[in-house]
Amino acid sequence: MTASATLEIVGYSDSECSPFPCDENRTCGLSSCAPSSSLVEAFEALKSEVIKEFGEGVTLKLTLLDDGVPDYIREIYERDHPAIPMILLQGKVIPVGRISWEPIRDAIASELQA
Repeated sequence: MTASATLEIVGYSDSECSPFPCDENRTCGLSSCAPSSSLVEAFEALKSEVIKEFGEGVTLKLTLLDDGVPDYIREIYERDHPAIPMILLQGKVIPVGRISWEPIRDAIASELQA
């Protein structure tokens, strides 16, 4: 059986993908979404990289909070107080605080090897 994981990005549709500026000095490892700083565009860029690196072994989900906060997200927020965008792998917070390819890639690789 092939290992699999679920990566979920949580935020608002008009959120930025990072508290840092999106410019030639960015270190997120994604470029197809630049210079938008858009969470939704960054999710699509991240999705492309995840599929390229891990194929179908990772399910990606974008949860937008514009129309309400799901109970499981509320519970995670009350317990862990993560930054938005919230990055979840297998329902657990990856404490990155931004969409950044390298730490997300490393966390996925680690999860798939476990």
